[in-house]
Amino acid sequence: MSTNTEISEPMAQRMDAEQAGPRERLLDAAEALIYAGGIHATGVDAIVRAAQATRKSFYSYFESKDALVAAALARRHGRWMDWFVDGTLHIGRTPRTQLLGMFDLLRQWFASPGFHGCAFLNASGEIASADDPIRVVAREHKAALLRFIAQRCDAFAAEHGISARSSAALARQWLVLVDGAIGVALVSGSADAARDAQAVAQRLLEHAARQPQTRVSKVKRASLST
Repeated sequence: MSTNTEISEPMAQRMDAEQAGPRERLLDAAEALIYAGGIHATGVDAIVRAAQATRKSFYSYFESKDALVAAALARRHGRWMDWFVDGTLHIGRTPRTQLLGMFDLLRQWFASPGFHGCAFLNASGEIASADDPIRVVAREHKAALLRFIAQRCDAFAAEHGISARSSAALARQWLVLVDGAIGVALVSGSADAARDAQAVAQRLLEHAARQPQTRVSKVKRASLST
């Protein structure tokens, strides 16, 4: 199973810092500083210094700080999703164990020293306009996360005869539990928020799995009474 090193430590390099070009160093610096301190609290000068770059190089790659933030978030999205998808698929062999295993992955992340919540929710909270590129990246991230959760829910639904409509509703509820656990873990400082969310998630699966059996039994009883 994948580790959470890349996520909890955004400055961890896939290449040595000396080998990275100024654009990559700017993206690394922006991601780390903004994830830890926020968009508005992080100035361009701080990013440039941390990247060991110059303002001239900054503006040769990005037209504004917001453009840099959007690019950094887009890159983080790909890395985060790779970690989450790979970890989920390797943590269990059945859709049920994979779905519940998502919260075990999250707990590892919550317990890491560099955890500061969801970078995409954090960024969205600082940006008012829904059409801002930063909000667009955050929205696309959540849409991609929902699609992956829905795939696992559809697989679970196929095993238990659950309707497509119920599976879609389960996926939306699952995303709320995931994001809720992230928020509670950030505010409370407790990684156990993942276990609490997992307990609720398990009840959701049990309830969903019972529904088709209840409907079938009613149909059988009705046919026997005629």
